[in-house]
Amino acid sequence: MAKPSGSEEISVVVESENTDSALGATKSDEEDSSPKKTSWCTPKWLLFLFCVINMLNYIDRGVIASTGVNGTRRVCNASGECIPGKGIQGAFNLTNFQDGVLSSAFMVGLLIASPIFAFLAKRHNPFRLIGVGLLVWTLATAGCGGTFNFWSIAVCRMLVGVGEASFISLAAPFIDDNAPAAKKTFWLALFYMCIPVGIATGYEYGGLVAGHLGWRYAFFGEAIVMLPFTLLCFIMKPLQLKGFAPNEATSVQTVVLEVCEVIITEVPDQAKDAVNISSGEGQSNKKTSEKKTPLSKRAINQISRIWKDLKVLLLDKVYVVNVLGYVAYTFVIGAYSYWGPTAGADIYKMTNADMVFGGITLLCGVFGTLAGGYLLDRVTSTIRNGFILLAAATILGGICCFAAFCFKSMFGFIPFFALGLLILFAAQAPVNFVCLHCVRPSLRPISMAISTVAIHLLGDVPSSPLVGVLQDHIHSWRKTALILTSIFVIAAAIWFGGIFLHSVDRYSEEDNATEPLAGENTVERLDHHPQVSES
Repeated sequence: MAKPSGSEEISVVVESENTDSALGATKSDEEDSSPKKTSWCTPKWLLFLFCVINMLNYIDRGVIASTGVNGTRRVCNASGECIPGKGIQGAFNLTNFQDGVLSSAFMVGLLIASPIFAFLAKRHNPFRLIGVGLLVWTLATAGCGGTFNFWSIAVCRMLVGVGEASFISLAAPFIDDNAPAAKKTFWLALFYMCIPVGIATGYEYGGLVAGHLGWRYAFFGEAIVMLPFTLLCFIMKPLQLKGFAPNEATSVQTVVLEVCEVIITEVPDQAKDAVNISSGEGQSNKKTSEKKTPLSKRAINQISRIWKDLKVLLLDKVYVVNVLGYVAYTFVIGAYSYWGPTAGADIYKMTNADMVFGGITLLCGVFGTLAGGYLLDRVTSTIRNGFILLAAATILGGICCFAAFCFKSMFGFIPFFALGLLILFAAQAPVNFVCLHCVRPSLRPISMAISTVAIHLLGDVPSSPLVGVLQDHIHSWRKTALILTSIFVIAAAIWFGGIFLHSVDRYSEEDNATEPLAGENTVERLDHHPQVSES
């Protein structure tokens, strides 16, 4: 209604007479639409499901690095006679540089897609996002088996990282939500224990399948095994993450407090009031206007939300200290996994360095990771106790590894190095526990995503080439290994500083107020409306 000239407005907020009934209906609707697990999907089954998927992810890491799948280049002698190459490198006649690119190409997709999936979790069901990621992973892995040149397999390896990104950033929060209160860190330890087991299994599986059927079938086999788990994420009723409101609940929330704004326009000449009530029509007009919102404006709004979440994380001292320590820790562990066999073969003249380091990593990874999770639960899983365990494990493990490289005999090196790795792997579960519990529940996916990006981008990705450069200058693997191991002191010092920070476990912070999905309309509460005023 047009407003006559000279008129005055009185803005009145009227609560609908049906508010009580609406509230009652809403509660029942929310109960009906609340996330319910299927009868068979108990917390233990969910943990088993995620552990198998995580192991398959890391089996793929082992497969691409295994001797049978990775292969060797074609070798030609001076007379022109050539010995055919094997595996991927032989099939596409790759240079060593190209071969190295393939081993780390998945990192590109992982680093780019991890934050994206974490932000999408605010608008879409996180469990379904895992299904989408696993579908990309399955198709990309099968694609690796059908590739025809370097660029085709490089692109497929990047897409494998994209698929893995959804799982890496969202699985840990799901486990944290479903684990018993007294075993949260131990359940995380079971999940991360699958990393060394998966890599070691991938070495054996890749060599076995490539030796009998060919390297392409190793990738086809992975895709076939992952497919049922991918379909399961789409078929079963989607689970919800703590801190994220389901779509149904969000749509219902618009009915909870139905408020009508009554604008009374005083018309002196006609001596009567014209009342304009805006309710449902206003909401539909708002929705229509939202649909017409320019793409550029929506993009700016999304970037604004992303920056807001990132700013919260970057200003959280507990989170930053935890991730910085994790970066320094991963820098050394990553270099160990890549250069360890080479250094061992050079220093101690090992004839089977791959088997020695592989076996040590597998056993210490399994028992050390489980021990770290169990120990933190036993002493009460708090953030402060997590930092204490992280600092202690890193400094003690680092001392053992440093002492190991000082031995001139292999028989002195192996027990000390194994003990050091056993203690060091105890940090895996506590560091992720701190990442999950130092932020509010709705920020856990992005917390895990940024942590993953940081430890790879600043940790294990640059550490291998930098250690190679150091070795080229020093020409002594013993000195290089000792310098590398000393970086554990930096990691321990950073985590030790975290003990003295004021830390609050924010897991229960949003128990009574879940965060609405990004882009959804929120309902203004009565106390947010202006009071009745007279002119």
